[in-house]
Amino acid sequence: QVQPVESGGGLVQAGGSLRLSCAASRATFSSAFMGWFRQAPGKEREFVAAIQWSGDSTYYADSVKGRFTIARDNAKNTVYLQMDSLKPEDTAVYYCAAHRGGSVYRRESFGSWGQGTQVTVSS
Repeated sequence: QVQPVESGGGLVQAGGSLRLSCAASRATFSSAFMGWFRQAPGKEREFVAAIQWSGDSTYYADSVKGRFTIARDNAKNTVYLQMDSLKPEDTAVYYCAAHRGGSVYRRESFGSWGQGTQVTVSS
């Protein structure tokens, strides 16, 4: 399977917004869920958000709930992460991945990781 490709990262001031995109192959995108994770320097990769194939169910980490929105366009095999009210603690490399089984909140439940896109939020 071709790995997903993330884009849309960059440098933004606190309180600003960014929209990340993740383009995947049809095979990868057909997974039951697509997820976003992030990894800050010196920290473990952590769950951010996930969305069911139909788009009917979404899941968020408590730290981003109410600020981030995950969405998908199945016709384009693309999943998005709209990030609003960004904080310096949101600074990390953001990855998307396809669900393989198990809890959507666990990194181990996902595979086909992209290369990531850097998000830096300045104070």
